[in-house]
Amino acid sequence: MHNKDKLLTIAIPCYNSQDYLRRALKSTLIGDDRIEVIIVDDGSSDKTPEMADAYAAKYPDIIRVIHKENGGHGDAVMTGLSEAKGKYYKVLDSDDWLNRRALAAVMNFLSENESMDNSFDMIISDYVYEKSGKVHKKRINYRKVMPVRTPFTWDKLGRFMPWQNILMHSVIYRTELLRKSGIKMPKHTFYVDNIYVYHPLPYVKKIYYLDVDLYHYVIGRSDQSVNEKVMMGRIDQQILVTKLMIDDHNLRNIDNGKLRRYMSQYLAMMMTISTAFLIKIGTPESLAKRDEIWAYLKKHSSQYKYVHRHFLGKAMQMKTRPGMWIIKVGYTISQRLVGFN
Repeated sequence: MHNKDKLLTIAIPCYNSQDYLRRALKSTLIGDDRIEVIIVDDGSSDKTPEMADAYAAKYPDIIRVIHKENGGHGDAVMTGLSEAKGKYYKVLDSDDWLNRRALAAVMNFLSENESMDNSFDMIISDYVYEKSGKVHKKRINYRKVMPVRTPFTWDKLGRFMPWQNILMHSVIYRTELLRKSGIKMPKHTFYVDNIYVYHPLPYVKKIYYLDVDLYHYVIGRSDQSVNEKVMMGRIDQQILVTKLMIDDHNLRNIDNGKLRRYMSQYLAMMMTISTAFLIKIGTPESLAKRDEIWAYLKKHSSQYKYVHRHFLGKAMQMKTRPGMWIIKVGYTISQRLVGFN
C-alpha cells in the first residue's frame, strides 16, 4: 500500500522514551498497513533513536522516524502533522498505549467511510486512566453527552460534566482540517495539548462518536507533566497556554450556541487549574499571578462574560478565606473523581 492510501497517521512524540516506547508501538501494530506511525524523536539522548530506527527497519511500510532537535511536545506534534500522509491524525504519547481491539474497530469504521462524502472532521472515542497501583481504572465516556455511532453536528451536543472534556486522548482529527485551521503551538512548552484540542473546534462541522476505550492514559509517574508538584513548578507554562487559548477565539463570534457553551466550559477549566494551583502555592507572588490572569481574561470581554457565569468561573474568583478553602477542597475532590495525579 502506498503512502497516499494511508487512512490514519498515529504520531508518537518521543523524548527519552526508551523505557516505554516499545509498548506504545506494539499497541499500534495490528497488522493493518492503512495505518502510518510517525515516531518523532525530539532530540532524545537515551536509546530512543536506535529503538525507533529498529522498528522502522522492521516495519518499513508502517513506521517512519523523524529525528529532530528538541523543541518540546507541541513542536513534535506539529512536525508529525506536517509529515502525515494519513487522512486522519491521532497523537499517542510515548508513555501511553492504544487498545488494539479498539484500534481495529476505528480502522474498520474509517475504511467503511473512506469516501469524501463520508468524511468526518472529528472522531471521538473513550479513554481510560491507567494509574500506577490502582486496580480500578477510571473510564471516561461521552454516551450521555453526544449521539453514539451516528454522524452529528454541534447542535446535538449535550452538557459535559467537569471531568468529561474532549481531550487529546479522545480525539482524532481530519488531517487537512488541522492544517487549514492554522493551528500553532509554542515550542518548549508543556500543556499545549489543550491548544491542540481547543483551537480546531470552530472548524469542525461533522462529528462521529465511536464508543470504544481506545486510549490508555498513564498517570502516576513522579516526573510526569501532570504530576501536581511538577505542575506547580511549571505554573508559568500553564498560565501561558491559558492566555493563548483566551486569545485564540472570540467566543462572541462562535455562532453555534452549544459549541460556544462547551468552549467557554473548557476555558473555565483552564482558568480553574491555573487558579487552584496558584492558590495552592500560596505565596504573595502566586496570588498576584492569580489576580493578573483574571485581569487578562477581563480584557477579553466576551470570553470573560461566558467564563464568569460558568459555575467554575464564579468559584475561582472567591478571594475570602472560606472561598479559597472551597477552591482547594473542590480541586481535591476533582482529583479523586478523575484519578488525577
